[in-house]
Amino acid sequence: METKREEEEGAAAKRQQKLIQLSSPNALVNNNGTTRDCPFLDTVDRKCLDFDFVKKMLLNWSERRCLCMFERFYCLPDGYEVIDPSLDDIRHVLNPRLTTEQVGQLDANRQWSWALDGSYYLPGMVGLSNIKEAPDFVNVTIQSLMRVTPLRNFFLLPENYQDCKSQLVHRYGELTRKIWHARNFKGQVSPHEFLQAVKNRFQIGSCPVEFMSSLPETFYGDLKSSKKGSSIIHECFHGELEVVKESHNKPSKMPFLMLGLELPPPPLFQDIIPQVPTFNMLKKAIVEVVRPRLAARMRYRVAKLPQYLILHMRRFTKKNFVVEKNATLVNFPLKNLELKDCTPLPERLRSKYDLIANIVHDGKPGEGSYRAFVQRKSDELWYEMQDLHVSETLPQTVALSEAYIQIYEQQQQ
Repeated sequence: METKREEEEGAAAKRQQKLIQLSSPNALVNNNGTTRDCPFLDTVDRKCLDFDFVKKMLLNWSERRCLCMFERFYCLPDGYEVIDPSLDDIRHVLNPRLTTEQVGQLDANRQWSWALDGSYYLPGMVGLSNIKEAPDFVNVTIQSLMRVTPLRNFFLLPENYQDCKSQLVHRYGELTRKIWHARNFKGQVSPHEFLQAVKNRFQIGSCPVEFMSSLPETFYGDLKSSKKGSSIIHECFHGELEVVKESHNKPSKMPFLMLGLELPPPPLFQDIIPQVPTFNMLKKAIVEVVRPRLAARMRYRVAKLPQYLILHMRRFTKKNFVVEKNATLVNFPLKNLELKDCTPLPERLRSKYDLIANIVHDGKPGEGSYRAFVQRKSDELWYEMQDLHVSETLPQTVALSEAYIQIYEQQQQ
């Protein structure tokens, strides 16, 4: 028995030593130090390859060393390295890379890409697999944030955050590159690895508002070591309100990531669906608010507008432990949202915004589903996205939807 156990331990040690040798950049296969041609290349079925799930290594190596291993191919159990240009497409899918020039041309690209199953897809407009352990609003939140151009461009280039130790940052970067990669084998991507990193950092929550606010704030904290990283979050989303309380009459600054808009109370008759313009709710949100607990009137004035304005319609309220939904329709513009019509602003502030993403909730509270309407900049067309479903839609459909969360982009001219 002891002899047999010693033999098994010796065989395991040899296998481990073999793996370590294969990981070396100077690994030699043949006696003359050359790499053999593999006769099994035609057996590689790319349709069966799936790189969306968490990678597992036999040895406890660092992530950087694992990524180095992903750039090499070996034939097992023979253990020789295979170098062949026909495998380059697998390398690109496993670890997508884009150059700075390619990133700069994404919003002008109208070319469709071809998947192995014969279907076509638009880079950046791919469906996301529905993970059972995650709420369905996670995918629509990811799809909406992918329309924020500076944030997307930052995560498309790994050198921007290569010194960051946060797994959440690296997983989001990988997901961003896969969504915008033009050489994928499939027209869909799984956010499984990213969601695993999210669960290790913070609770996803019960609604997209919590997730939409928690994710950029976590990025901001994780990227503080990188000046460029933390500033990109601040540049995209951080606005500033000047708050004046009547009792003190001293202004104070209050940063904000998104603006919550109060909907008017629903009518008594359920067959009537009221409508309210966005301008009315914005006036109420950023001009004057009464705080009953403080017994004081608070006046708000916008001191700084973010490049990307996130609006949240407060549709859900909790009364007597029951969640109720306000189905009031919001009349909002797809283009030229002028904030100067809602509140006084400094003259130098750019105050016109265009809608780029609109998250919608359908159905009853706790039972409904979420969809996202996003705009593709290259052709200014709108697409409806819900998990794996991606289809072109009309702007009128977007305007008539029950908006829940909206992302507006500031006009630069």
